[in-house]
Amino acid sequence: MDKNSDKDGYAVDQVEEARTTVSDEVEEYTDRKARKIIHKIDRRLLVTIGFMYCVSLIDRTNVSFAAIAGLANDLVLTGNRYSIVTLAFFPSYIIFQPTSTILVRKLGPRIHISVITAAWGVIMLGMGFVKTFGEFTALRVIIGILEAGFFPSAVYLLSTWYTRYELGRRYGLFYVIGSVTSAFSGLLAFGFIHLEGAGGLRGWRWIFIIEGIITILLGIAGYWLLVDFPDSNRKTWKFLSEKERAWVVRRVNADRGDVEAPEFKIRTFLAAGLDWRVWAYGLIAFGSTTMSYALAFFLPIILNQNLGYDVGTSQALVAPPYAFAGIFMYAVGWLGDRYRMRGPIIVINMVVALIGLPILGWHPDPRIRYLGAFLLVAGANSNVPASLAYQATNIRGQWKRAFASATWVGFGGIGGIAGSLVFREQDKPEYKPGLWACIAVSLMNIIVVGICSISYYIDNKKADRGEKELEADDEGYQPGFRYTY
Repeated sequence: MDKNSDKDGYAVDQVEEARTTVSDEVEEYTDRKARKIIHKIDRRLLVTIGFMYCVSLIDRTNVSFAAIAGLANDLVLTGNRYSIVTLAFFPSYIIFQPTSTILVRKLGPRIHISVITAAWGVIMLGMGFVKTFGEFTALRVIIGILEAGFFPSAVYLLSTWYTRYELGRRYGLFYVIGSVTSAFSGLLAFGFIHLEGAGGLRGWRWIFIIEGIITILLGIAGYWLLVDFPDSNRKTWKFLSEKERAWVVRRVNADRGDVEAPEFKIRTFLAAGLDWRVWAYGLIAFGSTTMSYALAFFLPIILNQNLGYDVGTSQALVAPPYAFAGIFMYAVGWLGDRYRMRGPIIVINMVVALIGLPILGWHPDPRIRYLGAFLLVAGANSNVPASLAYQATNIRGQWKRAFASATWVGFGGIGGIAGSLVFREQDKPEYKPGLWACIAVSLMNIIVVGICSISYYIDNKKADRGEKELEADDEGYQPGFRYTY
């Protein structure tokens, strides 16, 4: 647990956080008013970003639903071609990560995020008209370039609005809205393929066409719905008064002292890479997304080929495990914020995944194996917001935060490549090597968290003895800052 508590204690609930972090000038806000301001931010920011993340996940993973609905046959995705199509998204997605958190600061979230969302919606729509494997793969690469700017910008934006011990739940809610809602894309896809023959098009093509149109519309709406950074001077504050915005800035500054970003310097930005723990967070992201992407790309196929369900049933059965994962995700996020811990939450998630993996892979009863999918999906996907909160809580400084967000998502993209490859065509229908790979990355995450926790303990003890200050950089010290285990 974090050691940076004052003698009176630092209450975890939002109301008490408001009391202890606001300045004298804004202290007249009552508990009720403080809660209202935070909930207003939640409704405007979390809901908007969450639904944009939903279409992001749908648009990068809907290829799995299209594949079993005729795409694989029509575009001749034989041999390793399906794996190539799924991983084609990720190299460009990884390469263009670092620039996104710089651009979002320069352009502002409203312009940056809404424009790239509408743009990849146009590409998605175009995927409904491709004729060859090469055309489809090329469009997946372009979508990777555009989506590279969304997730790191989104998590960076969220981290600037909330205190460290509000982020676990917020990242959880953000991911819940996105991943759980996107899980029902299987039901949408099942409906869209019944448009077979409409307009002279195959049913799988309508999956891309309709979902592309939805993405374009949401990108356009995002220009009006998204908000800017709390320290921004851009006039986008109709949902908060200037006094309320000042209150947000002061409470976050009191928590970690880095609301305002200093002038961008490439040296400061890249210097964050000298902290080995930034790369450890990335390694955890890699392990987490290897599993989450593998499930996104292959769970419908596993249900179809391994467990023996027909196409429609396989698409429909994807949704319940993700719905359960949403409940589980929010519960562990609340637990982490309530008790001010981060590493143990990641370990809990990985243990749940490690229980689900052998059940899904080796139990003789298909119904019990499907139960294993619930545990695996819950553990794997809950680790995405949990690991985001882990790194966000233990970092201060805007440009280090921006670098760490980009690094986390970049490693997450590498996990996407691995997730595209672990369940190979030659391993069907059992896919045992893929299951073993997921077990390996789960164990790796537990080990990395253990190493980080030991280092936090050592550094916190040195800080307690006055031997060092924590998280020093060009943006200064935050007196009393301590790492969170």
